[in-house]
Amino acid sequence: MDKDKEKLLNLIDRFAGRKIAVWGDYILDEYLYGKTRRISREAPVLIISYQNQEFSLGGAGNSVLNLRALGADPLPLGVLGRDESGDKICDILRAQRISTKFLLRLADYLTPVKTRILAGEENTKKQQILRIDKEASVPETARLKDRLIRTLKTIAASAEALLISDYNYLTVQEEIFAAALPSFKKSKRPVTLDSRYRLLHFQGITAATPNEPEVEGALHIELNDNLLILKRAGDLLLKNLQSQALLITRGSRGMALFEKGKQPFLIPVHGPTDIVDVTGAGDTVISVFTLALACGASFREATLLANHAGGIVVMKKGTATLSPAELKESISG
Repeated sequence: MDKDKEKLLNLIDRFAGRKIAVWGDYILDEYLYGKTRRISREAPVLIISYQNQEFSLGGAGNSVLNLRALGADPLPLGVLGRDESGDKICDILRAQRISTKFLLRLADYLTPVKTRILAGEENTKKQQILRIDKEASVPETARLKDRLIRTLKTIAASAEALLISDYNYLTVQEEIFAAALPSFKKSKRPVTLDSRYRLLHFQGITAATPNEPEVEGALHIELNDNLLILKRAGDLLLKNLQSQALLITRGSRGMALFEKGKQPFLIPVHGPTDIVDVTGAGDTVISVFTLALACGASFREATLLANHAGGIVVMKKGTATLSPAELKESISG
């Protein structure tokens, strides 16, 4: 076995027990399954017979589950409502032996829920026919901001990295970020960012992991699979974010790593290009990338591990995680 592979495998062995704080928007994913019966007489819509219901974690919660599956000790930090959906999120976390003590519960906040309705004939694959979103932004109050800042500073004393997962529900706010960031920088803990709509709002992070559409949205450009435009965009984001590194995920075209003073590191997608499901793949990528950095990996090593992880989960149906054994097998193969 070559030394590069051996080093990656050794990094995976160091994943166990790493404390990674995950600050972001926690979302409950609800799946309702049914059997299609007929067209309704009331309106041109399907009548579906209910069969079963499933729940999983979305948003920052998916990163938390990815970290746990890899053997880490995630520390979820965010806001939940004092409602049934917030209780369900806590139940799912506790079932995985994940602490919920840093999740703040608010009576005047509605826990975000994304309900997907899937239906089909008997013994056929269920297809999603509708999604209903129940959502509200986190209240912007001075008291809540102060609580989040104090909680982040408390976590900074024990966490080995901070992963920020921003889905624009305003759990992650610039003022809170600016107040808490020095605590992580002082202890030289990596701070990574995955922000769907506000990539340029959080300067001074260690690294960000946007996908190409997020890069295009942040810079108001079109990449058009043009490597020259991609390089310019990466360099500009690196400068504007004042970060040490930037990892752009490119779907079936792989990844591009940008570091200060270095040429871009372009890496093809690992595994087959006939992807089954990209749902949650970005959460897996930033989870592995952050965990690797917390274990002392270079940005390039963290990218290689994240690329293997992404190649594994996109071959699984739905929001998926992976185990250290799967990651090791991918690298050794």
